[in-house]
Amino acid sequence: MADAAVSGGLHRVETVMGIPVGVDVRDDGVDPAALDRVFAHLRDADDAFSPYRAASDVSRLDAGTLAPAGTRPDVRAVLARCERLRRTTGGWFVAILRAAGARNLCVHAGGDVRVLGERAPGLRWRIGVQHPGERDRLATVLHAPREGLAVATSGAYERGAHIVDPHTGRPPGGVLSVTVAGPELGTADAYATAAFAMGTGGPAWTATLGPYAALTILAPGRMLSTPGMDALRAV
Repeated sequence: MADAAVSGGLHRVETVMGIPVGVDVRDDGVDPAALDRVFAHLRDADDAFSPYRAASDVSRLDAGTLAPAGTRPDVRAVLARCERLRRTTGGWFVAILRAAGARNLCVHAGGDVRVLGERAPGLRWRIGVQHPGERDRLATVLHAPREGLAVATSGAYERGAHIVDPHTGRPPGGVLSVTVAGPELGTADAYATAAFAMGTGGPAWTATLGPYAALTILAPGRMLSTPGMDALRAV
């Protein structure tokens, strides 16, 4: 897809991993080839990690036709990190753009967003959090600090009941979505998924996550947020 100029920068949206993925760079002089590398990296990740592709490393691991030692190095690295996060819980493409000179940018993929810098001089990025029960409504809006913010949301409203409680094997009850915001997207995503799987026990756990803030929307719509999330929410 051709890149469109946005305030002197670049903007591109492509479908990767079955969802629209957008990159919005607000800096002048960034080489459009950097966006080619971003989306090539994402497609490569899809080939390795997609549970919907029979030939992916993840699908072959699940089917028992590939041993962990035979997976790609990046898959082994993710598996190792997942194990560390599993014990803890009981944004590589943004680096590509920064190397190309981007300092004011937004990358979004489904419920995951990474922003850096400003959307315009003196204006912080604003990140809308989708309401899980009303498609045309935002649950809240976050104001990102200039040093950047990663935001990840987990829920069943986009892809159905794909997250389960590992202790029961069933989807959690009583929770509609969990949004986690903090300095690093991979960790925020892992925390959001874990907290959603915990169901109504998730809010108490998210209060212990240090630099990561959380917003939990319970059924039928009650919102619980940590102090850090309250500080990020737009007035």
